[in-house]
Amino acid sequence: MSLYDPGFVATEPGAVASGSALAQTFLTLGIVYTAFMLVGAALVRVPPGHGDDSTAEHSPGTNGALVRASSAIRTPQFWFLWVVLFCNVTAGIGILEQAAPMIQDFFRDAEGSTVTAAAAGGFVGVLSLANMLGRFVWSSLSDRIGRKPTYVMYLGVGLVLYLLLALFGSVSPLVFVALAAVIISYYGGGFATVPAYLKDLFGTLEVGAIHGRLLTAWAAAGVAGPLIVNGILDRIGEPGNLVASDYRPALLTMVGVLAVGFIANLMIRPVAESHFDTDAHAAHDERVADRQEANR
Repeated sequence: MSLYDPGFVATEPGAVASGSALAQTFLTLGIVYTAFMLVGAALVRVPPGHGDDSTAEHSPGTNGALVRASSAIRTPQFWFLWVVLFCNVTAGIGILEQAAPMIQDFFRDAEGSTVTAAAAGGFVGVLSLANMLGRFVWSSLSDRIGRKPTYVMYLGVGLVLYLLLALFGSVSPLVFVALAAVIISYYGGGFATVPAYLKDLFGTLEVGAIHGRLLTAWAAAGVAGPLIVNGILDRIGEPGNLVASDYRPALLTMVGVLAVGFIANLMIRPVAESHFDTDAHAAHDERVADRQEANR
């Protein structure tokens, strides 16, 4: 925004850009996003043999499941995973939404914060990097150890880290940054791992449509996360003028949120055969039989 409003200095506390600068920033972002989407649409092609639904060869889930989206949303597995994603995202947004003022407030004394606005901005950049790395590292790990154990890590270890952040995050900026970065890496990893989790549960028949429905959990968490954190903090004061202990109720609430997601993940079981699509299974079995016959 500084490009469109030279008087706006992002590192200055309370700095506010002009309305026209904000509008031009969003317009610029829209143009950049559109360009990337057009390039992606021009480059992406459907592989041979994976065309319309009648000719595509779908991969079943781990227990042989091939489930359509209309059936998937009627399974308990879908809604347990919905809760898992909702809790994981809510907890991640709990830090992201107040990242810059939070680190300054955690290290505030009577004379002010020992963390400068520039350093707080750098902290936000570190969290963005952790978010990105988590999508690569943890999703790759899930290919080796499985989806459910990976989410046990996201939610179980995540709630422990949140507890440590609430109780000991003010020990040093290094401890605070390290704990927050790992928590946000789990937030990013959760996004990257959930499509594979859906594939394992429901197969690839309509996994894209099922994923689209599951993303309502992300949308709900995007509303709930800030409401929870801001609702708690607003009763105490204004972020940027608080101290570490003021954040403990919000952080401990996120521990409870992650505990709910942890339990929901443990409740996930293979999808019952009654939800399988019989036509897709028949076509899949026929292709497998033809392939075995051709290999003899």
